[in-house]
Amino acid sequence: MPKQVLKHQRIARVLAREIHSGALEPGSRLPGEHALTRRFAVSRATVRQALDELSKQGLISTHAGVGSFVTFDGGLLDNRLGWTRALADRGARITTEVLRLEAVRDARLAEELGLEGVEFMALDRLRVLPEGTPVALERSRVPMVPALAEVPLGGLLDGSLTKTLAAVGMRATHGDEWASVRQLGADEAALLRRREGEVWLNTRRISRGADGGIVEQVTSLLDPGRFQLHLGFGEQPG
Repeated sequence: MPKQVLKHQRIARVLAREIHSGALEPGSRLPGEHALTRRFAVSRATVRQALDELSKQGLISTHAGVGSFVTFDGGLLDNRLGWTRALADRGARITTEVLRLEAVRDARLAEELGLEGVEFMALDRLRVLPEGTPVALERSRVPMVPALAEVPLGGLLDGSLTKTLAAVGMRATHGDEWASVRQLGADEAALLRRREGEVWLNTRRISRGADGGIVEQVTSLLDPGRFQLHLGFGEQPG
């Protein structure tokens, strides 16, 4: 006897098809709970179960309470897409320069993240405007797994860390981000072609998968003339 499909599973499948088909664009917001209860003629509890199902699949994220989002020239960047795609979607003509892609050992970072293994894939990148001015310096650290062992030699899939990780089953579904400001050190200033001591936006993001495991830590130095931190509140799936 075929297994009965529950109401919230049916709703989740409908919305998932719309996301995959492009009817609901990446980074866009889903209709509110009230609109979904009317559309599918179900209770709000059922809608919440469906949204939770989509969240577990990594198709949506729900921002509850206070959420923070990095913006570029006033437009929100969707970290789930990876910044290369997110910046392109904002119409930003920015190129990426890979400074470093290699396997490293970092016992201190492993301890901070609560990991037993001390090996990471290190990826350092510059984001550069068409005229050659860098606007961001990113340092990503991904826990090394066997499936990533050849990446430092073969390079990223389509030049994208997000695609590379997804190809080996590492998908970020949630995490935490911190932001501060700090002065550029001498080496950072040289890479960014700015003056030592300039104050830049400094962020640290830890991304986790659906099982709670660490997917990536990335620290970023961002030009405050182009990037800002946007704070939102309330509960809205998107």
